[in-house]
Amino acid sequence: MAKVKVETELDQAPQEVWDLIGGFNALPDWHPAVEKSELEEEGSMRRLSLVGGGTIIEKLEKMSDNERVYSYSIVESPLPVANYKATISVKDDGSGKAKVEWSGEFTASGASENDAVAIMEGIYQAGLDNLKKMFGG
Repeated sequence: MAKVKVETELDQAPQEVWDLIGGFNALPDWHPAVEKSELEEEGSMRRLSLVGGGTIIEKLEKMSDNERVYSYSIVESPLPVANYKATISVKDDGSGKAKVEWSGEFTASGASENDAVAIMEGIYQAGLDNLKKMFGG
């Protein structure tokens, strides 16, 4: 299994960052590649519409507002990954500022493992870079 992990520190309180990104339906609010998110299956699934076309369907696996973390898996996607599971978390960096971590593991499918890792790292990094623009860091 391939693994990807990207993190960033933000000049904001962890709870304030979680309030923006912690909702399972919140990706369009902070990720530049996601145009729209629609909850299905009583909130346990989300259908993401991507900028420029494409749809990803993801399943919520675990959610903890107290720990500021959620995990999800991909059910259907144009991405070159299979058996995909990921986690987004917001922690305190020890000084009261937020540390956002996005990690995932998957099997490459339809691309080399290096290419699949690069694609997923790019997706994660684009989201975290946008959070830096929004919050500073």
